[in-house]
Amino acid sequence: MITVEHVSFDYHSQPDVLKDVSFTIDKGRWVSILGHNGSGKSTLAKLIVGLLKAKEGSITVDGIVLNEETVYQVRKKVGIVFQNPDNQFVGVTVEDDIAFGMENLCFTREEITKRIDKYAKQVGMEDYLSKEPHQLSGGQKQRVAIAGILAMDTDIIIFDEATSMLDPIGRDEILAFMQQLKHQGKTIITITHDMKEAVLSDEIIDLKEGQLLTHDKTKKVLQDKVTLNKSNLELLPSLKLYHKIKEAGIVNEELRDYLWQLSLQK
Repeated sequence: MITVEHVSFDYHSQPDVLKDVSFTIDKGRWVSILGHNGSGKSTLAKLIVGLLKAKEGSITVDGIVLNEETVYQVRKKVGIVFQNPDNQFVGVTVEDDIAFGMENLCFTREEITKRIDKYAKQVGMEDYLSKEPHQLSGGQKQRVAIAGILAMDTDIIIFDEATSMLDPIGRDEILAFMQQLKHQGKTIITITHDMKEAVLSDEIIDLKEGQLLTHDKTKKVLQDKVTLNKSNLELLPSLKLYHKIKEAGIVNEELRDYLWQLSLQK
């Protein structure tokens, strides 16, 4: 679904934000992109949706090579929810904002109305459709942004720290909905610092200082202590205990499996 080949990127004030990054994401997979601040995670997301242009390399989305001529085709396939919802709240009201993307894609008025009702309810904002942005909290704005992207029905959805402003209940609701989207065949990319999100994904891409440290199945990455040490990821307590048992040479597969399953719980 997405192929990134030898991509590098510089900001004028910051060279080597990304350095020769290559990977492939298959259709219908949920991939978490991890890394500390400055590792290039959000920059990579903006490159995939064409908000930034790579210095070197190429990006292909569903068979379309991303360039100035194809960027609008690609954006019909990829939706992104940013960490700060103020960056993408463009409507006068909640209803207008959810409708905005669908209007650009030329949905019918009947379909737009139907989807506004459906996805506003899905994110718990059905009672706020007439509200203006200044009347909403940060978490509420983030829910509206998520509803707007979901309503566009793109094949790929990127969540760039999109649950960071939600309370624990709201966060769990959105994570559950991400799992539903994956079961519906959507390709999901989550950019996150939260290992509770990462363990739910199929694969992990780990960036460090603009370079690809690893890309593999989630369980394999989280069981690789050497890679985890290099990336300085903060593990869940159950996973820390898992590695302690492994280091101690305690052969108890049932206990290890239990701790792994425990890490997957909300």
